[in-house]
Parts: sequence; C-alpha cells; structure tokens
Amino acid sequence: MARISGVDIPKQKRGVIALTYIFGIGRSRAQQILAEAKVSEDKKVSDWSDAETSSIREAVSTFKIEGELRSEIQLNIKRLMDIGCYRGIRHRTGLPLRGQRTKNNSRTRKGKRKTVANKKKATK
Repeated sequence: MARISGVDIPKQKRGVIALTYIFGIGRSRAQQILAEAKVSEDKKVSDWSDAETSSIREAVSTFKIEGELRSEIQLNIKRLMDIGCYRGIRHRTGLPLRGQRTKNNSRTRKGKRKTVANKKKATK
C-alpha cells in the first residue's frame, strides 16, 4: 500500500479512485491532483514510480485534508452551537438541520426508537 498524508491507499485500484480514500479528496479533486502531478488517471497505484508518488504527495499537501479538515469542520459546528443559531440548536439536540421532516423518518440523527408506554386506565 502507498502511504499519502498518513493514509494507506490501496495498490490494486486506479489512481483517481485510490486518492478518494483520503478524507477531503473526492473524484474531481483527485483528477485535479493527478493532472497537477502529471500522472495518468488510469494508472494503478502499484505502477506509480517513486518520483510520481512524491509529486502526488506534494500536490496533496496543498489542500486541507484529514485531521486538519476534520478539526475545522468540528470548529465550525461548535461555532454554530455557541452562537445559538437554528443550525446550532439542531446540532445540539441531535436533529436534522436541513429542513427534513422528523415525524416519521430521521432515524439516523435521532438514534434508535425510544418507546413511550401508554397511560393505564384507572380501574374502579
């Protein structure tokens, strides 16, 4: 496995696909990185030479990826929660924040169902 910015990328995959294993790099950014490093998109990672790998590492280092990107995202969420805006409140309460309905769905955000028992009728 080739190691780029602390992530092991699979050797058997094409370069474009393999670079997407790095958090913060999608298909279009992977294509951009390979074009900047002058490496063919169809070339497999196992076929990369040491010079190509180092040029890809340099191209990747210009972007904010992995831990740095994750921490920035967390800081942005924390800022929203601190200022108490709508999105921050939804983050705080663990509900969806982009206008989705919550009556029936949104199980991913709300978690496992919490069953509430009915009140028992008083007997005479």
